Amino acid sequence: MAEAARHDAWQAGDSYDAYMGRWSREIAPRFLDWIDAGHGLDWLDVGCGTGALSATILARCNPRSLISIDPSEGFVTAAQAKIKDVRAEFRIGDAQNLPLESGSRDRVVSALVLNFVPDKIKALTEMQRIARPGGTVAFYVWDYPGGGVEFMRAFWTAAASLDPAAADLAEGRRFPFCTAEGLSDLMRKAGFSAIDVTSIEVPTVFRDFDDFWRPFTLGAGPAPGYCVSLGAEARQRLQHRLQDTLPRREDGAIPLKTRAWALKSRVA
Repeated sequence: MAEAARHDAWQAGDSYDAYMGRWSREIAPRFLDWIDAGHGLDWLDVGCGTGALSATILARCNPRSLISIDPSEGFVTAAQAKIKDVRAEFRIGDAQNLPLESGSRDRVVSALVLNFVPDKIKALTEMQRIARPGGTVAFYVWDYPGGGVEFMRAFWTAAASLDPAAADLAEGRRFPFCTAEGLSDLMRKAGFSAIDVTSIEVPTVFRDFDDFWRPFTLGAGPAPGYCVSLGAEARQRLQHRLQDTLPRREDGAIPLKTRAWALKSRVA
């Protein structure tokens, strides 16, 4: 297993929600507004994680049905426990081989997943296959190369200052294609045309340092996976480095922000 992928721990649903799910939940309504989501439609959420986007679809879009798929049993279990809506069905499944009939969904969407899929073009091709003619395929991922997730960038900058090898694990280096141009190119290679792109930004304000630090100690995601792999002394040095370098407001809150790239295309 590649060193970078070794730290991609994704099974613990509650831990992931504390680390990333809460911020994905902030992006989701802006994303749905941008894609002109519609009402009374059949949806597929690819790589649903703990259900941040799925819950927002149910709350805002009045879908006729929603199928949400993720390869992680832990994530699917967490989503099922939180979302009891009878219109929603959660399944374990692979984005590269979606277990649905062709042309069966009006909206096929994905949040913060594509960069972790081994064969991204295959996943996009599958999403296009599932969409009905006139339907929409859309997704969003973080702007990793542009430092769009400031709390991640702060973590990896501090980690690399203590352990230079950590720089190779940072998402910006691992996912250089997560730019408007790179993601559009992936969609074109998967057969999409008339691709629209936008950036979506939301603030990520942490109440205090513990609110910032604790999710990194839970192991769900690349940076937390790296954090829990450290020995106690190395982890404490990293904690102290972050305490010394993060921006603070007078009330102790840590004001940062995130930026995602969102892409959409209508299926002919």
